Amino acid sequence: MKTNVKMKKKMGIVLMSAALMMPMAVSSVSADTVVQGTVISSTPAPAKTVAAAVPTPVTAALPNVKILATGGTIAGSSASNTDVTGYKAGALTIDTLINAVPEMKQLANVSGEQIANVGSPDIDNAVLLKLAKRINELLASDDVDGVVITHGTDTLEETAYFLNLVVKSDKPVVVVGAMRPATAISADGSFNLYNAVKIASSPKARGKGVMIELNDRIGSARYITKTNTTGTDTFKSVEQGYLGVVSGGNVFFYNESTRKHTTQTVFDVTNLTSLPQVDILYEYQNNGSYFYDAAIAAGAKGIVVAGSGNGSMSSVSSKGAAKAAAQGVIVARSTRTGSGVVTHSDSDDKAGMVTSDSLNPQKARILLMLALTQTNKPSEIQTYFDQY
Repeated sequence: MKTNVKMKKKMGIVLMSAALMMPMAVSSVSADTVVQGTVISSTPAPAKTVAAAVPTPVTAALPNVKILATGGTIAGSSASNTDVTGYKAGALTIDTLINAVPEMKQLANVSGEQIANVGSPDIDNAVLLKLAKRINELLASDDVDGVVITHGTDTLEETAYFLNLVVKSDKPVVVVGAMRPATAISADGSFNLYNAVKIASSPKARGKGVMIELNDRIGSARYITKTNTTGTDTFKSVEQGYLGVVSGGNVFFYNESTRKHTTQTVFDVTNLTSLPQVDILYEYQNNGSYFYDAAIAAGAKGIVVAGSGNGSMSSVSSKGAAKAAAQGVIVARSTRTGSGVVTHSDSDDKAGMVTSDSLNPQKARILLMLALTQTNKPSEIQTYFDQY
C-alpha cells in the first residue's frame, strides 16, 4: 500500500514535470518568467530593443487581422506568478503577446503594432485620436479584414465607446483586455486575445459596432461596463445583455445594439488634433458648487454630472450648473447608480441641460466631447444622446 502511494506521488511528479517541459514559443528576450506558455523577461527591455515577432507566411485562405496594442494588464508583468494586483501594466510588447499565442495564426494572418504601452488610466485624448485614425486607415484597406485592440480594463469601455462612435467601417473591431497579468498562474489574457482574433476573423461580426471580449462574452461598446475591481467576469451588460459568446471554438451572436454606431454617426476625427475638455462631477450629500467654478476656470467646455438616482442634483449643484450653462458650458445629467435611463424633462430644456439616456458618466463624457466637435447647442446635442 505504501509502495502504491509512493508510486502515485512519483507518477504525479513525472506528469507535472512533463507538462512543464512541453515545447513553448520562446521570445527573444531573456528567459526569466513563463508568460502564457512563452518564456519572457520579468524586466522586459524597452520596446525598441525587443525583437519583432517571428514572421509568418501569409495564407491567402485566412482573413487578415491587425492587433493594435495600448498596454494594460494583458501586457502586465510581475516577478511573482501569484501577484494579480501589484504588477506593472504595459510591461510587455505586442510582439511578445503575439508570440505567446501562436494558435491565433491558425485563425488569421496576424500582425501587430504598438500604439501605446501604458496602464489604461493613462490613456488620454491624444491616444484615442491616434488609435482611431490608425484603425480607420487600416480598415480602409482591402488587406485588413478586422482589428483587435489590446487595452487595460480600467478605462477599456471608454476607449471602446469612443471607437464605436468614430470608426468608419463595418469590419469587426474588438477591444480585449485581461484581469490578470501575463505572468500570473491563471492568466486570462491569452485566451481572451485568441477569442478576440476569432471574433475579428468572423464574417458574422461585421456591422455589430465595436465589441468588447473578455471571459468568453461579446459585449457592445455602447452597453457593457466594468463591474468588479478584480474578478475575471467583471465586464457585464446588466440590462441590455451581451451580443453573443465564444463557445466550443465558435462565435455565436444573439443580440444587436439598436443605437447608431460607426458608419452611422456624424463624427469624423480625420482632421481633429484635440478634443474639447469635458469633466465629470460627482453628486453627494453636502456638496459644494466650487467644483463647477473650478471646471469653468480650467476651461471645460462640458460637464457631466454623476447625479444621484435619476440624475438628481442638489440645489447647490443646480446653481453651479446654471452658472456653467450661463458661460456656455454644456451640462449633461447622468447617474451614479450604474444602470437605468436618466429621463429628460422640460426643466432640462429650460436650464439648457442635456440628459445621458442610459450612458454612465464616463461614456457620457466621451459622447459629449465628440458632440462638442459638431455643435454647442443643447437641443442638438440631446439628439446625439437619444440616438447613440
